[in-house]
Amino acid sequence: MRLFKGIFSKVDKLLTGRRPVDDELFGELEELLIQADLSIHTATKLVDALREAARKERLNESDDIKERLKSLLVDILAENDGSGLRDPADRPGVYLFVGVNGVGKTTTIAKVAHRFKTRGYRVLLSAADTFRAAAIDQLEIWANRAGVEIIKHQPGADPAAVVFDSINAASARKADVVLVDTAGRLHTKTNLMSELEKIGRIVQKALGRQPDETILVLDATTGQNAVSQAREFMSAVPLTGIALTKMDGTAKGGIIVTIKDELGLPIKIACTGERVEDVEDFNPKEFVTALFEE
Repeated sequence: MRLFKGIFSKVDKLLTGRRPVDDELFGELEELLIQADLSIHTATKLVDALREAARKERLNESDDIKERLKSLLVDILAENDGSGLRDPADRPGVYLFVGVNGVGKTTTIAKVAHRFKTRGYRVLLSAADTFRAAAIDQLEIWANRAGVEIIKHQPGADPAAVVFDSINAASARKADVVLVDTAGRLHTKTNLMSELEKIGRIVQKALGRQPDETILVLDATTGQNAVSQAREFMSAVPLTGIALTKMDGTAKGGIIVTIKDELGLPIKIACTGERVEDVEDFNPKEFVTALFEE
């Protein structure tokens, strides 16, 4: 979580030292949390919990409040913690990746493919974003870089047919994992969502079970838009978790807390750079510690 270092530095400065704990402190703290991309709902909830703790436990110095805030943030992020992608329940494991165009979905799939491959799994990519020819080409480039196989059809083909063929190919080739790229056209929401539902039915038909994971890929720099995107996809497909991309210095970090707090979705993995190796399991404690570091 190194790339989020110091995002809460203003909060850290406010709460460092022996400043008295009073309404003025809590008012400033709430403002800074909102500036760091927490939603008003989440920021208010945290500050209310801190006020209550200060009153009940007689926390009289700002340093005490800072430590309690860290603890509350970890509690939110670690609740029902499902960090890291689960291993395939059976062979082949199927992992769907959904999300709007431009969030880094294809590169996330490549990073996950590389990760599975380095653990000894045979990986197959499924190019089910048939709406954009460029998406198929991009996935093929990443498949070559990661050294894994890819199943693709022509642009405009039925995405569910691509997934069906991918699962059959994986079974025939004794592949362990199928990673499915899907279209991300939120502006044609009805078609997109019915397409995703159909893919889910195809996986169920081919394997007799749901996909091992259905991961929503979110760009950490988009702030509150990420929450509305997550709500849209949650309404159509049974998401199992989130992959965060673009976790660089422009992302404020607070949105990650809000997504977990308001939607309850576990944050599974974080992409922290451009290289195919730059992906890691999300670690709530490390993340919160890094937020406050200089």
